[in-house]
Parts: sequence; structure tokens; C-alpha cells
Amino acid sequence: MRPRHISSTQDLIRDISWSAITAGFVAVLVGIASSAAIVFQAGQVLGATSAEIGSWIGALCLGMGVTSIGLSWTYRTPIVTAWSTPGAAMLVMSAQEVPLSDAIGAFLLSSLLIAAAGFTGFFERLSSRIPESLVSAMLGGVLLKFGIEAFEVVSGRLDPSLLMLLAYLLGRRWLTRYAALLALLVGVACVGYTGMLRPDLMALQQARPVFTTPTFSPTAIVSVALPLFILTMTSQNIPGVAAIRTAGYRIPVSRCIGWIGITNALLAPFGAFALNLAAITASICLGTDAHQDRERRYIAAIAAGGFYLFVGLFGASLVTIFAALPHEIIVVIAGLALLGPMGNSVSIAFHREAEREAALITFLITASGISLFGVGSALCGLVVGGAALRLGRGRRTEHLSNR
Repeated sequence: MRPRHISSTQDLIRDISWSAITAGFVAVLVGIASSAAIVFQAGQVLGATSAEIGSWIGALCLGMGVTSIGLSWTYRTPIVTAWSTPGAAMLVMSAQEVPLSDAIGAFLLSSLLIAAAGFTGFFERLSSRIPESLVSAMLGGVLLKFGIEAFEVVSGRLDPSLLMLLAYLLGRRWLTRYAALLALLVGVACVGYTGMLRPDLMALQQARPVFTTPTFSPTAIVSVALPLFILTMTSQNIPGVAAIRTAGYRIPVSRCIGWIGITNALLAPFGAFALNLAAITASICLGTDAHQDRERRYIAAIAAGGFYLFVGLFGASLVTIFAALPHEIIVVIAGLALLGPMGNSVSIAFHREAEREAALITFLITASGISLFGVGSALCGLVVGGAALRLGRGRRTEHLSNR
């Protein structure tokens, strides 16, 4: 389906519907509730203050709002953007020794690489060059830590964490989209009842931009910038493009990726680590729930952008909510929110028997958290796994030629 031209504001107003606005709201609710805890953790790992983490949330939501509205309006197609949840998870795992200013420099470099990959058309070529199994194995290795930690907490604290797990499982059965949100609400209610909640830390606050001057170091470039770029392009943008195309829409992919990268680069000094095309939340705006008429579903993505701008305005309030919760609750909700992406990545990684050993090497090295010569585990896993895959193919070719 090609983008439709709208000749006047009256046509835009005519296309507005409550179903589209509701779909946009649900998309934002699902996106924020399922992964904000991971962004909060990433900021803490990098030593960011509460004000700086609030700036991160504000910058990310501003970027998502502007790009969702701008791209959807320009191409009359429901295009929803999101922050890179795997990217945030990678920061928690691999950026513990990286100074905050170096991390900000890595965010800036990664976003410029994304912009360049988009505008030059390199994105579409890149997606066909890196084996999907190795990228999925790297993502699975990054996310494994969160799943293990979530269940370690469940075994150690039975009251809130076990109830959260039960709520999540029941939610997956009857309220699939809201399972993570349901688990979070149960956790908050439980810690409130037991007196573990810190309401004195909660406050309604507007997000204030905090500018951090980017600095650059070889360690941050190889441990943060390059893995963040690869994860965002392959594990986020590729599924995002697939979601849009599966719904029957056609967009200029390279230009969309390029403009998302430019927006990301402008907001990187304020904490926007990675923006990308959404897949899961975008599907809410791409389906019939948004509108029966395919040509009017772009309103859902524009509405989502508007809600993202509102959330970003009060991003500091979101930070105070997570600060008031016990650390165990953050760990559990982060792990539960990543179960779906983790299972999907592992399934893809080990699906092809010929690539299974290389994928396993990539998975284990990434999950180990090791650093070799200043290179983080995510990039180490991808490089070593790629070498193993190439050598394995060489062995098979030699074996066949000797038969």
C-alpha cells in the first residue's frame, strides 16, 4: 500500500477516530510499562543521577513523539518508533565500567552510524550480510542475565516477586498485551501493603533536560557504540520494517531510518541512547483495532506520538516512581518484560543446525560478560561466533570436496 496524499486539514480531521486514538494510547502504555524499568537500570549502571535519568526518559519520549508524528504524517502510514529495549539491556550488562560522558559519546556515534546507514542505503545491505542466527544469539546472551536475575529474586523473596510472576502468567493467558503492566501493578500493591514502598520519594515532576558533554574513548566505542548500533539495526529496525510490510504498507525505509538517526543524534547528549522503528507496539497501530480502514490507521501512530510527548514532559515523575520501588521489583519486572524477546531470539539463534554451534558460542560469550582487549562481550561474541561460522563452513566445504 502506497502512502496516501491528504490535501487539507479537513481531510486529516475526518480521519481521526476514537479507535485510532485508543490504539495509540495502548501502544504507549505497553511500551512504557514493559521496558521503562530497564532504562532506569541502565541509567543507574552508568552512574546517572535521578535528574539525568529523568532527562533520558524525556529525551527518548520526545524523540519517539517527534518521529512517530513526523514520519506518520509525511507518509500517511502508521509508523511508530520506540527506544531500543535490547540496547538498554546491553548497557546494563556491558557499560558498568564506562564513564557517563563516554557513554553519551557512544550514543551520539551510534545514532550517527544509524543515520548514515539509513541515508546511504547501507541498512538494507547490512541486514543481509550479518547472519540472523548470530545477531539473535547475541541478543539472547544480552537478555539472559535479566531472566536469571528475575528468578533469583523470586527464589529469595517469595511475597512480592512470586505474586508478580503469577500475575504475569495469568496476564499472558487473558490479557496478553498488559501482562507486564499487570505484574508491575501487583508488585506495587504488594510492596505498598508490606510497607516496602517509599512514597516519600514519589513526586509529580516535569522532566528537565540535562546536557552531558559527549566524550569519546576506544573502550566506549567498541563496548557500547558498535554493539548498540548493531543491536538497534538488526534486532529492532529489521523487525520494525517487517511489521510495517506485513501489514501491507510500503515506506521509504532508508529515509525513515536516516531521519530517526538524525533525531537520535540531536537528543543523544540528553540521554537518548537509541531510537528505532517499533515492531510490537507498532503492531497495535497497524491492525484493525486501530481502524477498519487501512488508510486511516496512521492517526493511531500520530496519537501514540502525542502520548509519548506527554509522558516525556513528566519523565522525572516516572523516575521517582521507580526510585520508590525496592530494587527486587525493578529486577523482576525487567526480567518478565524481556521473556518474550529472549525466547524469540533464542528460537531464531538455534533454529538452523548448520549455524547452531557458532550461535551457541556467540550466546555464551555474550552472556559471560567478559571483556577482551577493551572489547565488550556483545561484540566479542559476534566476532568470535562469526569466525566460528566461517571456519565451520570452510570445514564443510573441504569435506565435500574430498568426498
